[in-house]
Amino acid sequence: MRYANCHGSEASEETEIVVNIGGVRQVLYGDILNRYPETRLAELANCSSGGYDAIFSLCDDYDPARKEFYFDRDPGAFKCIIDVYYFGEIHMKRGVCPICFQKELEFWKIDPSFLDDCCKSNLSEKKEELQEIANRVQLILDDLEGDPSDDRWQKCQKFIWKFLEKPESSLPARVVAIMSFLFILISSVVMCVGTIPELQVEDAEGNHVEHPTLDAIETVCIGWFTIEYILRLISSPNKVHFAFSFMNIIDVLAIMPFYVSLSLTYLGNKMMELSNVQQAIQALRIMRIARIFKLARHSSGLQTLTYALKMSFKELGLLLMYLAMGIFVFSAVGYTMEQSHPETLFKSIPQSFWWAIITMTTVGYGDIYPKTTLGKCNAAISFLCGVIAIALPIHPIINNFVKYYDKQRVLETATKHELDLMELHSIEGKERKESNAAAGLNGRNLSQSDSYIPLLSDAKQHRTRLQSCK
Repeated sequence: MRYANCHGSEASEETEIVVNIGGVRQVLYGDILNRYPETRLAELANCSSGGYDAIFSLCDDYDPARKEFYFDRDPGAFKCIIDVYYFGEIHMKRGVCPICFQKELEFWKIDPSFLDDCCKSNLSEKKEELQEIANRVQLILDDLEGDPSDDRWQKCQKFIWKFLEKPESSLPARVVAIMSFLFILISSVVMCVGTIPELQVEDAEGNHVEHPTLDAIETVCIGWFTIEYILRLISSPNKVHFAFSFMNIIDVLAIMPFYVSLSLTYLGNKMMELSNVQQAIQALRIMRIARIFKLARHSSGLQTLTYALKMSFKELGLLLMYLAMGIFVFSAVGYTMEQSHPETLFKSIPQSFWWAIITMTTVGYGDIYPKTTLGKCNAAISFLCGVIAIALPIHPIINNFVKYYDKQRVLETATKHELDLMELHSIEGKERKESNAAAGLNGRNLSQSDSYIPLLSDAKQHRTRLQSCK
């Protein structure tokens, strides 16, 4: 328990004060409050000789007849804050907004270090959410207003970047995003259909190759991806960050096999044998599957899933560790049990790994299976353990997915509310100026409706905090 040094007099320690916090009356004692003399309540207990000026500098109102101090503050938060005088630490109750609670701590002059670690992490998380909301709003405002000092090329860069990276900015940008999504689907379908033997044709050497029509469609898709990537690279604010971004690396891997294969086709014959060129081209064609990951750029659900898996590395590591231990144990036991059977399918422990994998994951291809009674019992135990091992980490992964998805929805809603309130503020401000100009006012004599405008910023902050605390 942490106590501050108290240098108050004996009279102040015996002082009994009555505080009214938002309609909730409570009696406090000076010896308890003086454990932290720098706080507002301790100063209030020791300000009897300072007169009414000192009293009203510390509270909102004071009743001399009842000797009661009034505070227009949150009584729920005060019940948590008062614990610091008795227990030396503070816990926030569930449902209390951390940002509002921090304001209460500042008012009562309580150091935030008295918050418990769990409450500190909650407060830090909400601060990050508010900062992210502010950043999103600022980005939107920058896009709307622009920088007057930008030259024509900089304005063109920002326009292209906004057009390609923010589909919600305009209808044409959304159409381009939908077209890009369709090109990804078409190129993926063409890649799969091109492997059907009935749709392939023979070249001059008698080898089966893709149909020319499919090649033409593939070329058009790659052309679209290439133009899109070059425009985004030219217009990006930070070229280095853009080049090493994960999604942009995926874009490069999606278009690179086409140009490398084209180079090998026309130049490789002079440098290596034809068979080696064809093998290299086939290997590069497999890399075309990377383009399916481009869908994540246009799907918030896939981005949320990626983030959930990224935040669940620990759980995924535990899953792999459980499976690895089970595979090693049950494959070794299965190999030992099956050695007594003359027609055993378990030739070695490494070969038994395959059986253990398909058994613990409940796939069971049937290409290798036990034939002895003990081997079958080992198989039954192995797939039961596999089901348990796979099911245990699933719940934390789902929680991470739901948590991130809900957070993104809250941030989007809060950002929209911020922009709506700012737009309302702007409209009300224009109407006020017009009415004042029509009435011949000079801007100093404000009507009753003018008093509502300054509250918009407070309402904006209040609503943002409410959205952040949901």
